[in-house]
Amino acid sequence: MFILDQQSSIASQFLAEIRDVNTQKDPLRFRQNMRRLGQLLAYEISKELNYQTKAIETPLTVSTARVLEDELVVISILRAALPFSQGFQDLFDRAEFGFIGAARKPHAEHEPVEIALDYLATPELNNKVVIIVDPMLATGKSIVKSIDSILKNGAPKALHIATTIAAPEGVEYLKQNLNTPYSLWSCALDEKLNEKYYIVPGLGDAGDLAFGEKL
Repeated sequence: MFILDQQSSIASQFLAEIRDVNTQKDPLRFRQNMRRLGQLLAYEISKELNYQTKAIETPLTVSTARVLEDELVVISILRAALPFSQGFQDLFDRAEFGFIGAARKPHAEHEPVEIALDYLATPELNNKVVIIVDPMLATGKSIVKSIDSILKNGAPKALHIATTIAAPEGVEYLKQNLNTPYSLWSCALDEKLNEKYYIVPGLGDAGDLAFGEKL
């Protein structure tokens, strides 16, 4: 598991701002910071991809450069992932994209979380590098259910899971319930889940902060 904020960088400032209840009052800044964190995490993932050497003609001579060889598919779990995944789209501008509608079903406090998956649209995934983008890895159930669903559209060459903030319980759930190899990337690893299965200290509801409270 890669955790971005284990080393000092500008990512720490962006994380501080998306957590801060005063800065959260500005939805535009929240979305911008989520997008920036997506860009930074996409850059870290890019170091693990495959490249090929290509001849490049400059105005003066011919040079060589390493360009991306892997075919990428970035899949966003709606709706909260949209600002975060925009950072991945900024860097992986030649990737294909997919979308999943997954949300918690209504539940009482302390009751197990169940996931409703209502929408799925992805390209063919065979032999491609797939990046699943979801800002909050809380219980891990939405990611596991999403991955189980997308595998019907092909067998990826590699699978990466990218999140802004992860809870230890969600990390463990992935270990116990994902039956395909994957790499996990997070900007931060937090303390725990509370009785409502929200990440502590966390930041609240990422979708509501980005787009307004849902009914």
